[in-house]
Amino acid sequence: MNFAPRMGRLGTESAFEVLARARALERQGREIIHLEIGEPDFDTPAHIKDAAKQALDANATHYGPSAGLPEVREAIAKHVGETRGIDVTPDEVVVTPGAKPIMFFTILALTGAGDEVIYPNPGFPIYESVINFAGGVPVPIPLREDTGFGFDLDLLASRVSPKTKLIIINSPQNPTGGVLERSQLERIARIAVERQIPVLADEIYRDFLYDGEFTSITAFPGMKPLTILLDGFSKSYAMTGWRLGYGVMPAVLADHVTRLMVNSASCTASFVQLAGIAALQGDRTPVARMVAEFKRRRDLFVDGLNALPGVRCAKPRGAFYAFPNITGTRRSSSDVAERLMNDAGVAALSGTAFGAHGEGYLRFSYANSEANLRKALDRMRPVFDALR
Repeated sequence: MNFAPRMGRLGTESAFEVLARARALERQGREIIHLEIGEPDFDTPAHIKDAAKQALDANATHYGPSAGLPEVREAIAKHVGETRGIDVTPDEVVVTPGAKPIMFFTILALTGAGDEVIYPNPGFPIYESVINFAGGVPVPIPLREDTGFGFDLDLLASRVSPKTKLIIINSPQNPTGGVLERSQLERIARIAVERQIPVLADEIYRDFLYDGEFTSITAFPGMKPLTILLDGFSKSYAMTGWRLGYGVMPAVLADHVTRLMVNSASCTASFVQLAGIAALQGDRTPVARMVAEFKRRRDLFVDGLNALPGVRCAKPRGAFYAFPNITGTRRSSSDVAERLMNDAGVAALSGTAFGAHGEGYLRFSYANSEANLRKALDRMRPVFDALR
């Protein structure tokens, strides 16, 4: 077959590649501790599963509107309005199978050949992948450890150009766990409003903030008409396999994103959407318990990483990832990740899986049991000892 050139520009998400390799080793009899995949190890709360069962029994198994069921869009609009302090109408909401389509469709809708998109690096790899796929020009803003992995705002201002069609932000951030301060968001908003540049605000880890108070860029003057807010159910409600996400955006863009849904997935499963209402309107205790447990695991695991030779790790303020600096090993990130998999049976990701500026780091997901986190730390010590 002769493939279209754009397929050569499409990247991947390394977490799934590493997961596949880890599973292959497990089939050979190896015990692998999975710290590579960004998935809560908690089960979906019972009241959400019950809502899905009731929806199935009520035969909510047919096609629905491509933008989402009206009652679901209304529930999301109400939830986002309450949590971000803005007015949201259902016609500004598009429901998708997972949150990834919102970033994919937004970039496709706003970016053409030669258009520039500013995004964080290291950052979620799909940003850069889709920018390239759309024929755009990725413009990375390095996230540096010495600034808490926040945006270099002077660099951001210097890299904005007449070709800039979109700015992507992610806070709390994957893979670093960094959080954009209110003052940083305010300056990004000022740049966006002055230049009239849309901002894709990836807020999927909003609930996983361990220190401080969450701030959305939507709260700043002039940003509501410029913001595409990305959120979903996978992380907060332990619903990764359900594939349920949404975007909140100006209605004119929502129309275009809905047409992309029509041309791709048609619609999001109705019974899954109805379970989403139960998630938004139901008991928040399971979410609070999960976040509290992740904070406890964060402290345990980061302390353990800092006790390993050649490793230093800042304590992440959000998400559920540790992003340790391993430059003390004098080895590449990919080399160290490979050794941890093969020699220690610990699956982690090279920092370069999240962009060139991730060199010198690893990403671990601490969404695993305390017992497995302790075991992973014990297994990794001989590997790091050998690298010194």
